[in-house]
Amino acid sequence: MSFYAAPIARLLEELERLPGIGPKSAQRLAFHILRADDAAATRLADAIVEVKRTIHFCARCFNLAEADLCEVCRDSRRDEHIVCVVEEPRDVVAIERTGEFHGLYHVLQGAISPIDGVGPEHLRVRELIDRIGASGIEELILATNPNVEGETTALYISRLAKPLGVRVTRIASGLPVGGDLEYADEVTLGRALEARREM
Repeated sequence: MSFYAAPIARLLEELERLPGIGPKSAQRLAFHILRADDAAATRLADAIVEVKRTIHFCARCFNLAEADLCEVCRDSRRDEHIVCVVEEPRDVVAIERTGEFHGLYHVLQGAISPIDGVGPEHLRVRELIDRIGASGIEELILATNPNVEGETTALYISRLAKPLGVRVTRIASGLPVGGDLEYADEVTLGRALEARREM
């Protein structure tokens, strides 16, 4: 039995479907929406409808886009010979914030995770391999997450791409700036040692 009126119960149900939103968070969000004035609630609803209507995946790299190609793929100043492979569109945003990368991207739309039933066929791996064969890509930078799924995905792509004559590199992982060695786990510290560079 629900303690809420049907419209509130329906809103709570939909909010709980969002990733990372449990019953308590859904309640907080629902009551925030209820306390908001009509204009604020309408703006939120309109923003959701608009993003669903106008945003899709880039035809080349599968990043988020309003047009056929995303802003990065349309930018003629980008180096088309280097492609950074990431798991999700939010990873593109994270790398772009650094201002250090000037190539193109390829968004896999996830990572290989057999426990979740996600294999290579569920990702944009085939499109990446086709891209390598059809263009002048010289280097793939594998920037998948440094976890089991990300490492598995990077290894899988590396094995497919290397025979095609493309240079395959992996982003370094290790200690965060400002971190203390004594608090680092063995794997992180080991990777920091592996990724060391000459000064």
